[in-house]
Amino acid sequence: MRNYIIRRVLINIPVIWLVATMVFFAANVLPGDFVAQRIAIQNPVSNDPTQWEAQLDAVRRDLGLDKPVLQRYFIYLGDLLRGDLGESYETRRPAMDGFIDGLPYTLQLSVMTLIVAVVTSIPIGVVSAIRQDTWVDYILRVVAITALAAPNFWVATMMLIYVVRLDLWTVPLTSSPLLWESPMESLKLFIIPAIAGGLATGASVMRLLRSTMLEVLRQDYIRTAWAKGLRERYVVMRHALKNALIPVVTVLGLSVATLISGNVVFEYIFNIPGVGNRVLRAINARDVPVLQSFVLLLATSVVFVNLAVDLLYGVLDPRIRYA
Repeated sequence: MRNYIIRRVLINIPVIWLVATMVFFAANVLPGDFVAQRIAIQNPVSNDPTQWEAQLDAVRRDLGLDKPVLQRYFIYLGDLLRGDLGESYETRRPAMDGFIDGLPYTLQLSVMTLIVAVVTSIPIGVVSAIRQDTWVDYILRVVAITALAAPNFWVATMMLIYVVRLDLWTVPLTSSPLLWESPMESLKLFIIPAIAGGLATGASVMRLLRSTMLEVLRQDYIRTAWAKGLRERYVVMRHALKNALIPVVTVLGLSVATLISGNVVFEYIFNIPGVGNRVLRAINARDVPVLQSFVLLLATSVVFVNLAVDLLYGVLDPRIRYA
């Protein structure tokens, strides 16, 4: 097990380096320029082109943008090896500060979304499989397909409109409280995007779980369990579900890894100051160090969540061995 983990970590290092390289060059070819944009905002009218160029050159020298791209790239890699993700052009604070400030909001939304996805998808998938081709199965399949087809941001917007129009509760769009700060106010804000995102994620998991459950239920060892006279609950939960969850864990693992980046739209709609919202602001401001650090950290989380999912296979199926 230890050798397997070490080998996977070593394999992931080139992946992270490749992501860092792609993000660096992609961010440096974005249209627009932070320096020109910021000076234009501070000094919108300038009749002296020489003074304008002098201001641009001075700020670029201060930010290190006067060097060639390749030189900046090697400086960037050297800083990464020391654990330095750079400083924000806008705030002149470490680029990680914005990620750290927004992470609690994004994690809370992601965890709530995942809970909704698991609570809805697994029971529905199991019931749909064991009641195959009955009216219950047809209804649950229609619900899953509808949740999968409807854009989650549209569902969240419609839910918000109905909550406001029917005056069900007041959504605190301006304060954005966290769960440990004000539980009820936080739930009023986060519950709508969590349900909308959880239903969309859970729909794909439900479809996959139903298919794998049907395949497992046709196996010989399941027929043997039925022949022994075991109860349906015991056969389904103890024998069938555990083996059917292996491909589902893969999908859920990828969902967990992408929830942080996938909640960008929800954070924008509900004015949640999470990681995604800060990434959008960094893109609009052309704040390249912040954008680079966010994408690199998200990619690193995806890589290591995939490793955790692979390790979880051995827990679900003891026959799996890690060489």
